[in-house]
Amino acid sequence: MGAELLFRVKKVKWGLIIEMVVWELDSPPKGCSHRFKYRLFCGSLETGACLVRYDNERGKGDHRHADDREQSYAFTDLERLFADFEKDVREVLKK
Repeated sequence: MGAELLFRVKKVKWGLIIEMVVWELDSPPKGCSHRFKYRLFCGSLETGACLVRYDNERGKGDHRHADDREQSYAFTDLERLFADFEKDVREVLKK
């Protein structure tokens, strides 16, 4: 199978760029216990700066970027991942 694209969406809304991409792989990416490769990004439309990002970069495992910090992320499933990302995007909108 290799890699199968499961989900891809890009929106420009509320002055933000929101892009979500999820792949399913044959085996877990290095540093992960699941077979998903993902990047969920929220950035400023004006500057392109990253405001929130969830990803599982090779070797780093699941993590999120917010407030200029990188923190590990406890991945459970895609539903929870999307919900956590949406919650963070809502927090960005409050600022």
